[in-house]
Amino acid sequence: MANILVVDDEVGIRALLSEILTDEGHQVELAEDAASARAARDRARPDLVLLDIWMPDVDGISLLKEWGAASQLTMPVIMMSGHGTIDTAVEATKYGAIAFLEKPITLQKLLRSVEQGLARPQPRSPEAAGRGPLVVPMARGPVLDGHGATPAVVHGNGLDHGLPLSPMQASERVFELDRPLREARDAFEKSYFEFHLARENGSMTRVAEKTGLERTHLYRKLKQLGAASSRNATAK
Repeated sequence: MANILVVDDEVGIRALLSEILTDEGHQVELAEDAASARAARDRARPDLVLLDIWMPDVDGISLLKEWGAASQLTMPVIMMSGHGTIDTAVEATKYGAIAFLEKPITLQKLLRSVEQGLARPQPRSPEAAGRGPLVVPMARGPVLDGHGATPAVVHGNGLDHGLPLSPMQASERVFELDRPLREARDAFEKSYFEFHLARENGSMTRVAEKTGLERTHLYRKLKQLGAASSRNATAK
């Protein structure tokens, strides 16, 4: 099994995550702040890191950026926060995080995100890549918690021209970093809903269940975003 580093300043969170992951057969390293996280990363070479955003000394986003700038982002990183927003998730992804878990973290979402994170190729740091577009391949489903979304921004692949979305197109996106935040957020949401529509074969009922939205709200959101696949949506 995997070696997982849990970084959180709350002792209760560390203990709970450690117990769950250990029961799943993983080896768990614990860190309470950025300093101990740096030491644990260098010592244990974790296969995956669960990293809290809000910490008293250096916050998780800053530590993530630090690892990326030093070409030390050689493992998947899943961010955690009890006060996260879509803007926070986009920023975390920009600097190399593969997923975002919103506290309180459910057992199912934790295990699914860890499983999918370990199945991914090693992430590429934007700093190490010269801040070019970051290709974000998806695993077997969404891993960005809170709304279950995997961050992605539409760029080409026929989506900008209103063509039907295929599962292959839904499985990979190019995340453009050099754009206004509002545009990035709208593109992320469009990609998120188009992915779910493609995966559920256009079933609005199943997409509504997956995304946690009322169907009326979902229809309005798709129309607002101009989601291409909404034209093929069904009431199933």
